[in-house]
Amino acid sequence: MPAEEDLTPMIRALSDPDPAVRRTVARLLGARGDPRAAGALTACLSDPEPAVRARVAMSLGEIGRRETRVPLEHALEDADPRVREAVAWAIGRIGDPRSADALVHHLVDPAPGVRRTAAGGLGRMRTPAAATALRAALSDRSDRVRRAAVLALGGSEDPAISERLRPMFEDAARRVRVATAIVMGLRRDRASVPILLDRADGPDPGERPAALVALGRIGDLRAEGALVRAAEDRAHPIRVCAVHALGQMRAPRARETALRHTSDPASAVRGAAAICLGEVGTPVDLSVLLGLLEDRHPWPRSAAIYAIGRLGLVEATPRVREELAHPVADVRLAAIWALGRLRDDASRAELVRLLESDAGHSDPKDRIFDAVVQALGRLRRPEDDPFVDEALWGARSRLSDDELDRIARLPLAEVARGAPSPTLRDLFDLALPDGPDVEVG
Repeated sequence: MPAEEDLTPMIRALSDPDPAVRRTVARLLGARGDPRAAGALTACLSDPEPAVRARVAMSLGEIGRRETRVPLEHALEDADPRVREAVAWAIGRIGDPRSADALVHHLVDPAPGVRRTAAGGLGRMRTPAAATALRAALSDRSDRVRRAAVLALGGSEDPAISERLRPMFEDAARRVRVATAIVMGLRRDRASVPILLDRADGPDPGERPAALVALGRIGDLRAEGALVRAAEDRAHPIRVCAVHALGQMRAPRARETALRHTSDPASAVRGAAAICLGEVGTPVDLSVLLGLLEDRHPWPRSAAIYAIGRLGLVEATPRVREELAHPVADVRLAAIWALGRLRDDASRAELVRLLESDAGHSDPKDRIFDAVVQALGRLRRPEDDPFVDEALWGARSRLSDDELDRIARLPLAEVARGAPSPTLRDLFDLALPDGPDVEVG
């Protein structure tokens, strides 16, 4: 494991005379997520500059140490509303239920930004007091606060919340109505289907996409006709949502609609069609998916790879393997995931190369490293595979405990099913279930 970086120079810079320097250093320390910086940042919650105090609070939220909750709660009384908003965000990000009362108190803050952010944080805490306060916030004079309250209550496991939120479909603000559609889709609220059908065919282009997505999530086949009609809409965002929803609900006409739209002029629609085929396609659709692998836009290309993996089309593995060298990270990510899913032994050497390369772990946005660990775990043979095991143990040894315990960054094709998200340590444990070989004596 590499030696920990010395943070002393950066921590000293938190006292620089220039507030712009202090703010920048606070931002960098938050981005690193290093818990060793939490104490020094906490002391800076009393910085004379409001912009620095706000940035310090956000960095403490990014680091996420529960022991910082008490000083953050005190900082909620800051005179500057920008600071209070940043502090409320940080408290919500940390998510300690003991801070719920502090956020409830600020649901009546004079600044709407503070009330909105406090509502979002309370949605992560889910205490009885939080739920009661959020229900009251549904009547807030700010539509942004009402929207935040709808989204926060939407995560509740209380089935009665759906009935309480349904009237918000009639809110005067579009953003609140859209949030209500999103929440009812996530809650699979069948009682909302008639309202959503009305909005899916309605005149407001800002509401229609959310209604279509919600109908797909709920999966009520009464929506199939509306979705098929929307798939032919002139606006390509509407077509995207409709095609995706048809696949998600596995509607009888989903496959024929998806096949028709694999040649849509909009790349986003072609991608949605490929994702839909991943849900409802058949082996006969392999030639269509291989055709999308020649698409000039990376999204249809990636979506076709995910569909090949989902459908288990092992005969496509040689062509998918070629995409490991694609210049766009999202395409490479899809190929890694699919090759692991398809148990493609021939990709082992290239996957190990990606695991060992600096590029694989230096860019957290492309998620390559985590996907390679998962894929190699899926390729593990019942017998020993020293080549893969050595690479995996070498990669694991380079990571700190904090890195191993973070949530794994995996493709949406892996995490969109609602299953608990594994940590990076979980992925390594699955790939190396027996532990390293130890020579005795």
